[in-house]
Amino acid sequence: MARPVTIFTGQWADLKLDQLCKKAKKFGYDGLELACWGDHFEVSKALEDRSYCKRKWETLQKNKIDCYAISNHLVGQAVCDLIDPRHKSILPPHVWGDGKPEGVRRRAAAEMMDTARAVRKFFEAAPVAIRKKTKRVVVNGFTGSSIWHLLYSFPPVLPGQIEDGFKDFGKRWLPILDVFEQVDVYFALEVHPTEIAFDIASAARAIEAVNGHKRFGFNFDPSHLGYQGVDYVRFIREFGDRIFHVHMKDVGWSDVPTRVGVFGGHTDFGHPDRFWDFRSLGHGRIDFDAIIRALNRANYDGPLSVEWEDGGMDREHGAAEACEFVRKVDFAPSQVAFDAAFSDD
Repeated sequence: MARPVTIFTGQWADLKLDQLCKKAKKFGYDGLELACWGDHFEVSKALEDRSYCKRKWETLQKNKIDCYAISNHLVGQAVCDLIDPRHKSILPPHVWGDGKPEGVRRRAAAEMMDTARAVRKFFEAAPVAIRKKTKRVVVNGFTGSSIWHLLYSFPPVLPGQIEDGFKDFGKRWLPILDVFEQVDVYFALEVHPTEIAFDIASAARAIEAVNGHKRFGFNFDPSHLGYQGVDYVRFIREFGDRIFHVHMKDVGWSDVPTRVGVFGGHTDFGHPDRFWDFRSLGHGRIDFDAIIRALNRANYDGPLSVEWEDGGMDREHGAAEACEFVRKVDFAPSQVAFDAAFSDD
């Protein structure tokens, strides 16, 4: 099983797509996971410009780079969030609008519906070889959460507040998922603090909140689980059939108490006092051998997409090293019982 190795472009949006394609090819990647910011993938242009998707594929293909997923984390975040001025900096102007919270949430929901439609158009414009290799069309992203601020239960959370938050998520996302169903696209939530699902328990509850909608699943990223103390391998065992995409990202955490705890102490990433921080692949504490074995058991054969984040390392060095790391840790499952040859039969 040679899973494609891709890199998420979200942290590279300062580069034009053609420039990034050249770098990704040089680093050794098979493809890109295109972010819906910068000039990498623009939803409105994909829907309004008849040649836009074709031109994107031409840029990718001239650099011998493929694409297996599109990501729209920033707009998805606004669908359920309690909107404040921070959101203006991450949202397209037409989604932010006048900034009134409910209007922002509704426009964000409409934009996520349009994302599904745009991504369907994009993959319909893909070369035949790509379409044959793409078993499911995936949009990765965030959902936001109206109850994240209730994480620590003081003042005591009132009866029904958490349930109301999951109901709000279901109410807002079910119509979006129905559009994903209409255009045959899957939504993969990146389980992550600040989202409606941030560990195994909340992920299970999120599935229930959308009535087990078959278009709702996960972009598995162990870096957001490990430092919390969540069993990230068990996550694969429990939700294997809903893992639609995989982010390869590492994280380190301390063996001893630190000045800044797991909540981050309002310090920036990279601060030396932090208990945990993201690390380039192979420089943290995630057990990728166990992850690959679990993904094999779950029959996951989609891309392994590097989301490169490490405030202490040059990103081009890290991206190239990360690609090599993923190729080394990935392996196919066994097709035979290793002790079968012991038998005379």
